[in-house]
Amino acid sequence: MLLPTTAPDFKSGFVALIGRPNVGKSTLLNALVGQKIAITSPVAQTTRHRLQGILTMPHAQIVLVDTPGIHKPHHLLGETLVKNAVSAIAAVDLVIWVVDSTVPAGKGDRFVADAIHKAGTPALVGLNKIDILSPDPQGSHLNLESYSSIASPYGWDLCQFSALTADGLDNLKQMCCDRLPAGPYYYPPELVTDQPERFIMGELIREQILLLTREEVPHSVAVSIDRVDEQPKLTAVLATIYVERDSQKGILIGKKGKMLKEIGTKAREQMQKLILGQVHLELFVKVQPKWRSSRSQIVDLGYSMEY
Repeated sequence: MLLPTTAPDFKSGFVALIGRPNVGKSTLLNALVGQKIAITSPVAQTTRHRLQGILTMPHAQIVLVDTPGIHKPHHLLGETLVKNAVSAIAAVDLVIWVVDSTVPAGKGDRFVADAIHKAGTPALVGLNKIDILSPDPQGSHLNLESYSSIASPYGWDLCQFSALTADGLDNLKQMCCDRLPAGPYYYPPELVTDQPERFIMGELIREQILLLTREEVPHSVAVSIDRVDEQPKLTAVLATIYVERDSQKGILIGKKGKMLKEIGTKAREQMQKLILGQVHLELFVKVQPKWRSSRSQIVDLGYSMEY
């Protein structure tokens, strides 16, 4: 596919969204590209894949790389996610270190900042969630100062915004453009992600599991899209949900299949928005013991082990 020719002052590049879990990286990605391509939930470590969103403006194209939250891993899958996130830092033109501005910087934030500094990639600090800052101006100022004290020795600028309300995002876009080199289009201007629809379908199913179930289920779940059959008036989707224990399977199915039906109904509604058409979704649940600790099963379920 031929890409449009750019003007000499056209900017382009890859920008990684890096940070701890639950700071709003995926919400920010969706807000910047103007469409839901990354799933979100209150559950930590919602993002598992390195997802790319494409923001094309008249004067620039920014390829945004959403990454898993950097955390202390407890199994091989966790180690894989963290190493993939850290490897993204060195592979991009710019890093946005996304932080939760409603709380002060902690050890986890310092760990992330140190990883960015060691990679030597240009960075700026994205202070997210300004829409829910404490009404106490002194407390908010102390939070800001805690991040500024980390960023200042490295020469990183700070940008305040809300991924939820979009307040401050125009300034963030401009700050990114100012730091990117002149370059070509990497993707056709009409694209908002490099991921195929079936990948996003699997993520939409997992999102509903994260939102509707509790206990140990969310972190133990993987979703495989087994078949997508596109018909003139209907797209039929067959998917399998993998868990590690029989008890988790029972929770997912629910009494008389009620939970699985609710997951399927809500995921189908999101899929129909994605493809702008009718969807018939069939879900199956299978037990795959200790899949998060098996390298072969992690790969089989579609997780990249790039390091």
